[in-house]
Amino acid sequence: MAMAIRCFRHLPSLLYRSSFAVTRGLPQAPAGCPALPLDGCRQCVHQMLLTRQLATKKAKGKGQTQARVNISAALVEDIINLEETSEDMQAVVEALKEDFSRNLSVRTSPGALDHIIVVTKDGKFPLNQLGQISQKSPQLLIVNMTNFPESTAAATKAIRESGMNLNPEVDGTIIRVPIPKVTREHRESLAKLAKQSTNKSKEALRKVRSKSINQVKKFKNKVSEDTIWLLEKQIQQMADSAAAEMDKLLAAKTKELLG
Repeated sequence: MAMAIRCFRHLPSLLYRSSFAVTRGLPQAPAGCPALPLDGCRQCVHQMLLTRQLATKKAKGKGQTQARVNISAALVEDIINLEETSEDMQAVVEALKEDFSRNLSVRTSPGALDHIIVVTKDGKFPLNQLGQISQKSPQLLIVNMTNFPESTAAATKAIRESGMNLNPEVDGTIIRVPIPKVTREHRESLAKLAKQSTNKSKEALRKVRSKSINQVKKFKNKVSEDTIWLLEKQIQQMADSAAAEMDKLLAAKTKELLG
């Protein structure tokens, strides 16, 4: 890692040279530069210099689309794992998709109750691990608690408080869950829940972004200011892209719910 950082220390002087220097060619790789597998330090600096020049073009005219930063993950792997950051952000998006699919639908099925967490004296368990869930008719779900009869009351409470507008009825170890008629009010309630879930997911996304940026800042005394600037910008772009995907998911879900 020390060798890679030595390479980055040459960036400031190179990045502040004129574009004329680019056309005349970049200097050869400094002694000990580890960038040989990437076709030398010349290629590394050339990529970052051009990216910096493109990104600063936004100051030359209002209303122009700001150029995107695209740094090779291999080039900065000793500072931060950009691929891991991308995966963490995408995981937040996928969790939102799963939440929309399971919990926010006007079409009720046995699987809609699977995620409900039941609090028992032995701990917290998904409802489908305690009872057998089936659909007796389009308007009625059945939860058979024969295997864990002592958890029947807790399961009933969890279903009632699930936020799904359900009013379960208990008959021994059998829990009947009538499916309410889908009203406009219920659809609007689901749409509000979708918005709330999206906001929570965006908060989780911001935490991933902040964690990554803090990791980059740990190297502010070891690499150039431009290197830190470019990495922070790349991480922000990744977060913006994930947030935009969430907005699209919310728009689609809202349209589905409200009809």
